Amino acid sequence: MQKKVIYEFKSVFRENMDVIGFKFGEGEKSVCIVGALRGNEIQQMYICSQIVKKLKELEADGKIKKNKSIMVIPSVNNYSMNIGKRFWQTDNTDINRMFPGYNLGETTQRVAAGLFDKISGYEYGIQFASFYIPGRFIPHVRMMDTGYEDTEDAINFGLPYVMVRSPKPYDTTTLNYNWQVWNCKAFSVFTQETEHIDEQSAQMAVHSVLMFLARQGIIKYHGHKGYTSTVISYESMVNIKSDQAGIFRRLADINEEVRKGDVIAEIIDPLDGEVKAKIKSTANGVVFFVHDKPLTYANTTLFKIIKTSDLK
Repeated sequence: MQKKVIYEFKSVFRENMDVIGFKFGEGEKSVCIVGALRGNEIQQMYICSQIVKKLKELEADGKIKKNKSIMVIPSVNNYSMNIGKRFWQTDNTDINRMFPGYNLGETTQRVAAGLFDKISGYEYGIQFASFYIPGRFIPHVRMMDTGYEDTEDAINFGLPYVMVRSPKPYDTTTLNYNWQVWNCKAFSVFTQETEHIDEQSAQMAVHSVLMFLARQGIIKYHGHKGYTSTVISYESMVNIKSDQAGIFRRLADINEEVRKGDVIAEIIDPLDGEVKAKIKSTANGVVFFVHDKPLTYANTTLFKIIKTSDLK
């Protein structure tokens, strides 16, 4: 294992921000794994740390294939992580909306440019990303429909679902999108948590990456084969929103089968305890995402449901 500085950001008032990478094996640039791009992505950093630990053991046992190299970067935005902020501490910009970067631009553009220069040229790219709305969801692999995506390779992670999503204009500045445009097969892996560590889904993610590396002929590793993944479209999921504000009482959880008309949640008046609204499923399917905050506002997405018709 080689521990190296991938990018250094010099600071006048704080210590320099060093983005650290761990390289395993030698030879062709096989796969690059990136963890926390945002300051609150503790789970994502933790998963990468566990991958580093496991790859160190595998390398010591001679189980990295010849002429294959792996780079793991557990954390990028250390400055924001140190003060508990999600985005860049001075201007609240998002590094994962700055790729491929610009080395003469704003701070986060320069960080993105410096990072992207070092992680380009890999055959595969894996990013541990965080969900854009707070809640719990089924662990899955996500890909953007750019014409460069490869769902057959994504199935090799052995996670329950492979989700293909049509990119929006703002997605064109994300790491996943730019990796694909620069001829890298890119995957975003989503697990249960962001700001807290969920050990079960973290170990599930570690195992899924090791299985992927083994199936792509990069390492020697034997373990549970995981799930037979179902490929779904993000756009085909049904969103169920609240039309009332109040205390959110969840009656259905992720991975639970529901039928159209089932009451899956209640909105409770926070002052008198009366039920203000009953939230019903609008489709037959499996609960993919649930809101997990005790309060909800009107027009908040409470559930995302994979329709039964899309589970074939």
